[in-house]
Parts: sequence; structure tokens; C-alpha cells
Amino acid sequence: MIKVMTVFGTRPDAIKMAPVARALQGDPRFELIVTVTGQHREMLDQVLRVFQIKPDFDLQIMSHGQTLSEITTRALSGLDKVLAQNRVDVVLAQGDTTTTFVAALTAFYHKIPFGHVEAGLRTYDLYNPFPEEMNRRLCAPLAEYHFAPTEQAHQNLISERIPAERIWVTGNTGIDAVLWVAEQPLDLSPELQSLLNREGRMILLTCHRRENLGEPMTHIAQAARALLERFPDTYLILPMHKNPLVREILTRYLDNHPRAFLIEPLDYAPFAHTMKRAHLILTDSGGVQEEAPSLGKPVLVMRETTERPEGVHAGTSKLVGTEMSLIVEEAAALLEDEALYHRMAQAVNPYGDGHAAERIIQILSENRP
Repeated sequence: MIKVMTVFGTRPDAIKMAPVARALQGDPRFELIVTVTGQHREMLDQVLRVFQIKPDFDLQIMSHGQTLSEITTRALSGLDKVLAQNRVDVVLAQGDTTTTFVAALTAFYHKIPFGHVEAGLRTYDLYNPFPEEMNRRLCAPLAEYHFAPTEQAHQNLISERIPAERIWVTGNTGIDAVLWVAEQPLDLSPELQSLLNREGRMILLTCHRRENLGEPMTHIAQAARALLERFPDTYLILPMHKNPLVREILTRYLDNHPRAFLIEPLDYAPFAHTMKRAHLILTDSGGVQEEAPSLGKPVLVMRETTERPEGVHAGTSKLVGTEMSLIVEEAAALLEDEALYHRMAQAVNPYGDGHAAERIIQILSENRP
């Protein structure tokens, strides 16, 4: 048996590693150890419940007002102790969080092969997104298995002189997750069910990125309000991130609008069902850029750069930045032009077919560490 440790610490990590963990659990070729850092706490626990994953080790590093340096040092110290006491054949982590970078570094210190799920995403702007762009770049030279979600990600790694024989294009495990969850029966809260059943076209808005705090997020909130005023048949659902700086901006501009519904963050399963019900999605989230097209939803990406250009090239998403006028212009075009809307909604999702996790564990079995 190949002994694999999966490491994750945030809600996005958990969502995208859950299909891999579930596949490993059901395969007699592997023994699975699950370690979580708790870089996010409440949002992480939500996902663990949905996918019925019980951690073997929980480092519980989260503290109020934690800095990036504190997250890094606590995770490094905790993972070092776990790996010192539990020799494994390979460590797997996903994406671009601080937890992922620390998992790669700690595995390297222990001379354990590291597998990077969702390898090769790049904006080539060190501070956008921050700190994610640097995190994922630092993982690349430390990894022995590079599981690239797309051909573009594969080419990015090749250009950085990662050996071609250590790169595999698998699709994105986030697609595995959202397709599975969206088909599961779910008892929604009466409040959310009432919102999803409202008359009109629902706009789903999510924004939380560190680089959008301040003026960019103000423009996003103003754009959302302008769309509600311009299109009386629309309403807005906005699950608010826990960050108080995010909440202050969003509530200032949207809380008093009768068709803007600012709600607490949704568990992953209700959020997937909300995406499925939405007419249009405005987001600065990386994961939502990948998930929404699988559900046939056009996505406007409110960022200056994206490490997921494949969706833009395929026509499933559009990069619109954070200027109020451009967000309103692009959203209005989709709300007014039915043919344009359907071209985006029906474009083929370039991020995967829902079988990425199966490919990853097959690759591990055929290329034993």
C-alpha cells in the first residue's frame, strides 16, 4: 500500500482535496492520512461535514487577526511534528494557500515526495493575487508530482523547466466536487429556500480577495447596486465573507436595498445549489470561475488578472476588472442580450469532466514514490 497524507487548511483546499481523499479512502492500493491546519476554521469544518471526512490530525492554528507570518510558522511547526511521527510515502496538497506552500516545504525537509494538485496556475504578477501567486510558484520546485488542471497550466510549468515527465494534465478536482454536491439531495434552510424561490433573475455576488479591499471593493458594491436599479426584475444574493473589512464596505452600499440580500457565508453544499439557481455570477473567487461554468452559469471575474485564463479563452467567463462602469456594462450586456448570455452559458467548460481525482490516484499507483 502507498501511504498518502493529504494536507489542507482552508475551505477551497478542502473542497478540491475532498474528491481525492474520498477516492483514496475507497482504493485498497492506498492508506490515507488526513491532516488539516485549520488556517480557516468554521469554513473548513463545513466542507469536512459535507464530504464526511474526519481528519487524523488537526493542527488548529487559526487565531484572531492572524498574520501571514503567523500562519506560516504555526503550520510549519505543526506539520513538522506530524511528519516526524508519521512516515508517509507522499504528501498531497492543493492550490495556492499558505498551508499548501508549507506542506510542500515541510515534505521537502523530510525528504518525502510532494504532489501538487492544481499545479501550474500563474498570473506572473507576484502581488496579484497576494500571497497566492508566490505560494504556488514556490511549490513548483519542491514538487515531484505536478497535477496540472489544464494544458495551459502544463505549459506554464514546462516554461519554468519543470521536467515534462513529472507533469500530468488531470482536469480540476473542483469540478469533481461541485458536480457531485450539486446532485446530492439537500434540505436547505427555509430562509435560503425562500430566496432561491423568489421571482426574478438572481445575481450571485461573491467578493473577498485581499487585493480588492478598499476602493476596488467599493466599486464592486456600487456596480451591484447600479445593476439592481437598472434591472427591476433582478435580485442579488451576497454571502458575505467573515472579514470585517469586507463586510463594512458591502453593507455600506447594499444593506438598505430591498432586493439585495446580504447573508452569512453558505456551507459548500447550499452554495453549490445557489450557484445552480443563479442567472448570473459576479465573483473575484478562483474556484467559482471553475465551478460555475460546469453548472451552465456565465461568470464575470472582478479582478485585474486571473490565473485561470482558460475560461476566458473558452468563453465561459470574462475578466472585467473592478471599475464600476465596466462591471455594469458587461453585466448589463448579459442581462439584455439573450444570444450573448446563451453563448456564455453553453460554452464548454475547459476545467474538467469530473474525473480528475480518479486520474490522480491512478497516476500515483503507476508512478510509485
